[in-house]
Amino acid sequence: MTLPTALRAPLEGRTWREFLYLLLGLPVATVMFVYGVTMVSVGAGMLVTFLGVPILAAALAGARGLGAVERARARALLGVRVAPPGPVAGRRRDDGRNRLAAWVGGLFKSGASWRHLLYTVLYFPWAVFGFVLALTLFTTAWTLFLYPLWYWVLPAYAHQPGIQLYGDSDGVAFYLDTPFEIVVTCATGLLLVLASPWVVRGVTQVDRLMVTGLLGASRLDERVAELEEDRGVVVDTAAADLRRIERDLHDGAQARLVALAMDLGLAKEKLLEDPEAAARMVDEAHGEVKLALQELRDLARGIHPAILTDRGLGPALSALAARCTVPVTTEVDLPARPAPAIEGIAYFTVSELLQNISKHSAARTAHVDVRRSENRLVLQVWDDGRGGAGTAKGGGLAGLAERLGSVDGVFVVDSPPGGPTTVTAELPWRG
Repeated sequence: MTLPTALRAPLEGRTWREFLYLLLGLPVATVMFVYGVTMVSVGAGMLVTFLGVPILAAALAGARGLGAVERARARALLGVRVAPPGPVAGRRRDDGRNRLAAWVGGLFKSGASWRHLLYTVLYFPWAVFGFVLALTLFTTAWTLFLYPLWYWVLPAYAHQPGIQLYGDSDGVAFYLDTPFEIVVTCATGLLLVLASPWVVRGVTQVDRLMVTGLLGASRLDERVAELEEDRGVVVDTAAADLRRIERDLHDGAQARLVALAMDLGLAKEKLLEDPEAAARMVDEAHGEVKLALQELRDLARGIHPAILTDRGLGPALSALAARCTVPVTTEVDLPARPAPAIEGIAYFTVSELLQNISKHSAARTAHVDVRRSENRLVLQVWDDGRGGAGTAKGGGLAGLAERLGSVDGVFVVDSPPGGPTTVTAELPWRG
């Protein structure tokens, strides 16, 4: 039998890790506050000399180092994974002195460095508040809750009948020493014990926001990293497509054309000796030419179908649906044509999804719906097959998700076991 969350929370590891985070926050914040205020004060005061700039640069560099420690502490105790800011960017120079000057200039231009320095100052008052609140709440809660176990210590060693709530100079005092008062004290402690995890989580939520907002990468840095990752996906996809085209040409049309050239050479040699055999060989070669042309047409359609360029996404998807082994209905409602690159990605996305339906779904019917929603092109492919599809790494759908993600697209698969399967893809319109 599992305890309710409210009863389980005081004993969970998360609660005690957050409590430890608040306790460690005071000494850590004190070190950071003293460092930040001292370095900034000295550096600002020394700006009238040449020493002010390197001192302030050291303050910024040290603040970045302290920020790395804080990110590690938040990751270990709060479970917050914050991406570090990008490296300090400076203009590259040839000699070491100029490289150092460029690095110092990059420190001063880096918004992340100044946010780290701001964190060393702003975190201190909040850390004091969190330390005092957490320590007071936890010690009071557990002391009162466990009072029935230790109240005998007071008369035995402190010469008092119990916890004193009131006392004056006239000797009037009130102690918690009767059975009823002890039970009420224990019940009050239990309420505080049950409430303390939620209070601590509320306090550490502010810590999470401070770490994420001041010590993490900026939105620009995150966007740059995302674009670099997307560029890698695009490059890998393009390389894979080129390898596929090369393989199809080598194993298909090229091999057939080589065989055709050999057959025509043999036919040429037999032309005078055995005209009838040469005619048969030429006739066979004619059939091989037709097959080679068909393979080249299929390959060209796989690179970029002419119907997509000439007539747009609607007719192209209708032609694609006609070649599917499962009956497919299409509904395309677009007020205009999106950018050619987006059209191509949409076409090949639907093409691969229909191939998956033909090979793996055991579906009886399928439906393709394409529409524009504000500034997004929305594709939805549905089938009544066996379901169970997913975007597990290494699968075809995972590759589609990466390809769409590289252009700020979205790819969602809803495929419970037993079906039906609905795949929704969104692409930026970019008309």
